[in-house]
Amino acid sequence: MNDYLKIVRKMQKNSENFVLATILEKTGSAPRSEGAKMLIKRNLSIEGTIGGGLVEAMVIKAAARVHQDQQFRIEDFILSNKDAASLGMVCGGDVKILLEYIDWADPKTNGFFNEIFDLYENKIDFVIITKIPKDYENERLEKWACTETGFYGAESDEILSLVKDIKENFYQLKYKDAYLQNNCYFVEPYFKTENVCILGGGHIGKVLAELCKSLGFYVTVIDDREEFANAKRFTTVDEVKVVPGFEHITDVVKISQHSFVIIVTRGHSYDKEVLAQMLQTDAKYIGMIGSTNKRNHVYQCLLEEGFTFRDLDRVYSPIGLPIHADTPEEIAVSIAAEMIQVRRGPQK
Repeated sequence: MNDYLKIVRKMQKNSENFVLATILEKTGSAPRSEGAKMLIKRNLSIEGTIGGGLVEAMVIKAAARVHQDQQFRIEDFILSNKDAASLGMVCGGDVKILLEYIDWADPKTNGFFNEIFDLYENKIDFVIITKIPKDYENERLEKWACTETGFYGAESDEILSLVKDIKENFYQLKYKDAYLQNNCYFVEPYFKTENVCILGGGHIGKVLAELCKSLGFYVTVIDDREEFANAKRFTTVDEVKVVPGFEHITDVVKISQHSFVIIVTRGHSYDKEVLAQMLQTDAKYIGMIGSTNKRNHVYQCLLEEGFTFRDLDRVYSPIGLPIHADTPEEIAVSIAAEMIQVRRGPQK
């Protein structure tokens, strides 16, 4: 999610106004999580995505009006089951979108983003709070930023009470998605912690989880089999989650631009299901186990569902560095080495 700040910084330098669309709330199978963002320029070209498809097209259309009125809007979009099916999802859902007009001629806007840029560039964890007015036609958006010890923005008893609560629970927000508090305040955590999500608790997943933990990652293991996903089997990891299926992984784990995703489920269909979801996230690393033939089969299925070759180019598959690994321990080492290469080297 933090990638969008780099784009915003560039647009500020160019004095280029834009509309910032943010998912405030979602129900059902909407493709992106709360906090996902898309920037819509004056010519209606975009940076980022809130999931593609019909909803994104409607948001771009609404953004044209925001550009014209230079006034924020909150829109509710309903994704029907038919629309959802066209996006490869099981069922539809509702999405509440905030559309903000970012005007660099406004000193308050410049001041706020300068503060955010400063925190980001100094690698300081922070939280952005946005008050969502009930009557948006007669009010303007208010924003605040807070760190574990600091605060930026106009003070009031109401906001200071919320900030106090956030500070007291600051690091509990580390792996939490953005959320709407009391239907009034939108809270967006911006943390730089790297986490690993291992999909599949089998032999390779077990060894890899322990190895990743020793490398300093926050490690989550997910499987749909309790006998493969339990605290006795994984004694050192941070979280072990049993899910009924792999259809809604982003509902149970936060995937950000600092996330490393390892897909080592027990079958092609599960791998495809998970990969389709991960390609709609900002994950730093997405690796999928399997032979070249298996990879090509999964890729072809995803291409037929509307994904592009550019999407698939993000995936590391067959996973791991080519060191002729054979045993689960050797394969785990090859995967961890590739993750380190991505972690320390230039982006793919």
